[in-house]
Amino acid sequence: MHVLRSLLARILPHSFHSILLRTYHALWAFGSALSCGFPARRLTVIGITGTKGKSSVSEMLFAILRHAGYPTAMAGTIRFTVNEESRPNLFKMTMPGRGFLQRFLKEAVQKGTKYAVLEVTSEGAVQNRHLFLAMDALVFTNLQREHIESHGGMDAYARAKFRLGQALATSPKRPRAIIANSDSEYAKLYLALPVETKLPFGLGDAANISYRNESVSFTYEGVSFDIPQPGEFSVRNALAAIKTAAWLGVHVEKSAEALHNLTRIPGRAEKIEEGQDFLAVVDYAHTPDSLTALYGAYGKRRKICVLGNTGGGRDTWKRPLMGRIADEHCDEVILANEDPYDEDPGAIMEAMASGMSRSPRIIMDRREAIATALSLARTGDVVLITGKGTDPYIMEAGGKRTPWGDAQVVREELKRMK
Repeated sequence: MHVLRSLLARILPHSFHSILLRTYHALWAFGSALSCGFPARRLTVIGITGTKGKSSVSEMLFAILRHAGYPTAMAGTIRFTVNEESRPNLFKMTMPGRGFLQRFLKEAVQKGTKYAVLEVTSEGAVQNRHLFLAMDALVFTNLQREHIESHGGMDAYARAKFRLGQALATSPKRPRAIIANSDSEYAKLYLALPVETKLPFGLGDAANISYRNESVSFTYEGVSFDIPQPGEFSVRNALAAIKTAAWLGVHVEKSAEALHNLTRIPGRAEKIEEGQDFLAVVDYAHTPDSLTALYGAYGKRRKICVLGNTGGGRDTWKRPLMGRIADEHCDEVILANEDPYDEDPGAIMEAMASGMSRSPRIIMDRREAIATALSLARTGDVVLITGKGTDPYIMEAGGKRTPWGDAQVVREELKRMK
């Protein structure tokens, strides 16, 4: 089938090939939904979309619903979970195709789940993988510059993302809700959707915000929140989850309890502790905006930063910019291999270094780069390893996939230092 699609892509006009491909994916979505008995109709389905924050909002909302006693399933970039059963997402894509999501929802129904939290993406929407998910609610976190090459520009990316909003508007469920980040310039578009409930959220909803190096606290509707996640972005993510949970009937106090106990979101500002006297953090930040936000969350602490960039022609514009951001925020910068695909890893590093005013350390071997960063840390420093989060592989030339885990490697190297 892959060979056939490649052949058609070469011989057919681009527009016709795109239509044919969308039809192919739509038929897959319908066929899989039909064969699974349209499981989304028997669940309350909450979609989470946006350039950044999808996984964190999903994990936060899942934690709240589970704490409140709601039988819940969750599918996203990090993992697939049905109530207490969890398995990692090894697909390197948020919305796997070929009927996976329908089979997942069918499993959730069979195991007594009543709610499903699903990360939904623009690329999934382009391939019609969002069809027949019958959403009850959609959370929109933000829209930032990413996937530009794959979509053909920022406007095309925004249109692809909004297909998810249109899917909510045409969902057969009632009532429906849109929960949108009012601090985003795109919020008005989503809040204009013809649905029964429209819930904006933003930093202005929280009072008494206090940022610490490893956590945030604030007050919402008179209830105090203390969340063991850093940065302004964690406040926004929490507000999205809190407002969505409230729409589903969860009291704010329950949300505060759940988020206070959410000590770890894998690959999202994840602290790795092996008794060291400095902070080691693994995070998925792989765009200029997310990298800036992460670095800013740790204030004036001395920072040792390991980062790279994805190859395969993906968003090449951001490489020198991310190098510049690291140059401006980090005391030590180590550029390392990430996912080169068929590109020359050295060329990727050179592009990143071109945005820097100083010469960075370039260590192609990612494990060696992480070990070096940890060895440079002093008491009270923070070592930030970004770009991969929970990605299970390093993607190399010729389709080679090397099993990987940033968090596991950090743990192993910290133990070796003892």
